[in-house]
Amino acid sequence: MDLKDYIRSIPDYPKKGILFRDITTLIKDKDAFSECINQIVKKSKNYNFDKIAAIESRGFVFASAVSYILRKPFIMLRKKNKLPADVHSIDFELEYGTATIEVHKDSINKNENVLIIDDLIATGGTAEAAAKLVEISKGKVAAFIFVINLFDLGGCDKLVRKNFKVENLIEFPGH
Repeated sequence: MDLKDYIRSIPDYPKKGILFRDITTLIKDKDAFSECINQIVKKSKNYNFDKIAAIESRGFVFASAVSYILRKPFIMLRKKNKLPADVHSIDFELEYGTATIEVHKDSINKNENVLIIDDLIATGGTAEAAAKLVEISKGKVAAFIFVINLFDLGGCDKLVRKNFKVENLIEFPGH
């Protein structure tokens, strides 16, 4: 099954000039979604990790299913002011603005290895911020797994240059 066939492309969203890669068409198809999760699980077995973290919100869809299958704790990296307890926060640049993500201070213990899963990587700003949250929490990033890599926007290359292990299931050019 070619998962690319289940990704819808929407021009000029969320702003003119961006070609949005929509995963809703993949997750609404039971066979494609199952295949996607199976591929992430297979790739995750290449790494030693204690917990799985995902970036709000679409990353939650994939990471929670993988967490359930692998019986690993699931950590939510959420947008600012969405977590009720004490948090670590990181501000970062997006390709079309700025944002903040947070993690509960008690989510990751010292020296725990964390696998980070997200739906898509573009410029890598959000993924880099996620890695910083893991590191501020005294954990270590075991690897990143993305469903989609927009390869010409350089996010995966940026993470690899910082010595992170990176995998993806699908590649598209970014626009």
